[in-house]
Amino acid sequence: MDDKKIDKWFKITCYLECISCVLLFFIAMPLKYSFQNTILMIPAGIIHGIFFTGYIILAVYARKLYKWDDEDFVFALMSAFFPFATLWVEKSLAKIKEEVSDKEKSGGE
Repeated sequence: MDDKKIDKWFKITCYLECISCVLLFFIAMPLKYSFQNTILMIPAGIIHGIFFTGYIILAVYARKLYKWDDEDFVFALMSAFFPFATLWVEKSLAKIKEEVSDKEKSGGE
């Protein structure tokens, strides 16, 4: 996979993992525990599991792409275990990319 595809899919997966977390925690779980309606629990859990796994796998590739050291990589992996932290990782990447492109435009100073 080339770098642009990894970057694109990692960002998409960050958002989708967060959306699936919202679906699971704020829609499916309240339906199950408040109204004893389990119709969304299994599909929401499966969807969230797929995006969680995709995030972890793509984080390994993103480590090489963004040249993360061990601390940054562990932080990105641990973010998958906290609701909505993957959005923070994506925003941090966008900020880093913006800083790098600004340095390149100014002549690498």
